[in-house]
Amino acid sequence: MAFLVDDILLSPVKLVKWLGEEVHKYIEEERTDEGKIQEGLMELQLLYEMEEITEEEYQKKEAQLLERLSAIRKYKEKEERGILRKK
Repeated sequence: MAFLVDDILLSPVKLVKWLGEEVHKYIEEERTDEGKIQEGLMELQLLYEMEEITEEEYQKKEAQLLERLSAIRKYKEKEERGILRKK
């Protein structure tokens, strides 16, 4: 009986904890999605080829996207080697 009461009383706390973990997972996936960066690079290339942006704009934005892509890959590499803390 005591366990049932504990479960009932702690269920809001467990729900908040579970929601926090799910939001964290979603944000982590979005933040480390290489596909979105690659889509951005393709879109940028298309804009440049259609002469909708200048070469200077293209190079600046490309450098930013490639920097983000590199950071994501380094992060994933560290995560795979177990350097980053996993929950």
